[in-house]
Amino acid sequence: MASGNEIREFLTTRRARLTPARAGLAAYGGRRRVSGLRREEVALLAGVSVEYYTQIERGTVRGVSEDVLDAVARALQLDEVERTHLFDLVRAAKQRPARGRRTPEHVRPAVQRVLDTITEAAAFVRNGRLDIFSANRLGYALYSEVFANPDRPPNLARFVFLDPQSRRFYRDWDGIADATVGNLRAEAGRDPYDRDLTDLVGQLSTQSEDFRIRWASHDVQEYRSGIQPFHHPLVGDLDLGYEALQLMADIGQILIIYTAQPGSASQDALNRLAEWSKRNKAPAT
Repeated sequence: MASGNEIREFLTTRRARLTPARAGLAAYGGRRRVSGLRREEVALLAGVSVEYYTQIERGTVRGVSEDVLDAVARALQLDEVERTHLFDLVRAAKQRPARGRRTPEHVRPAVQRVLDTITEAAAFVRNGRLDIFSANRLGYALYSEVFANPDRPPNLARFVFLDPQSRRFYRDWDGIADATVGNLRAEAGRDPYDRDLTDLVGQLSTQSEDFRIRWASHDVQEYRSGIQPFHHPLVGDLDLGYEALQLMADIGQILIIYTAQPGSASQDALNRLAEWSKRNKAPAT
């Protein structure tokens, strides 16, 4: 994933989705062949020359300042996640490829104790590639179909796009598929030289058309908080709220916690799943 190419594709796709009317511009000169903004229109909005913006879009960014990137982000109406992604791509393009500090492939004992003390919610720890490193008892039970795959560590992206069970497990499969690719895109911007991530993207691109189409869109997302609808084979439908928390002492590791609305049918289902988990041994990670 060459950073210069990623910058070009990202900015081109952001420019293509933004119409002159939405950007507050009148039609710019004659008949338009595309609905999105032209380079000269982005340059006008960002307050830079057309030549300079064209240079940025082509991935030549060594001397580009943060102020200019901010102006481009505003011109293209990037949201917070997209703006961060652009800055990550530019930072990666400016530095020489280097073997960075790898995310630990396990959770520390102290973190595992935290997981084990969470008894009324499903919780697990994953990295930016969506590898699951460990979970609490209820987390293993909720994601039993993911852990059924003997490959270790289990990977949520592979489950979503390569395991047919995922389309029943996630009631909003399209939504989780979009979020999965968006998260991997964001991670690729942060660390474009992660060989494991490159291999994962390559595998998914060759084996899943659904992934390949979404990857080509260059959309980025962060899985932070919201509601995820599940259909669990043992307890049926659950609508669970989730929170994603960065583990500050373990860079790259994220704690995901799922809870149910008190007194809801989802809470009853989660309670039944908790009772089942007490009678069944958690799989090895």
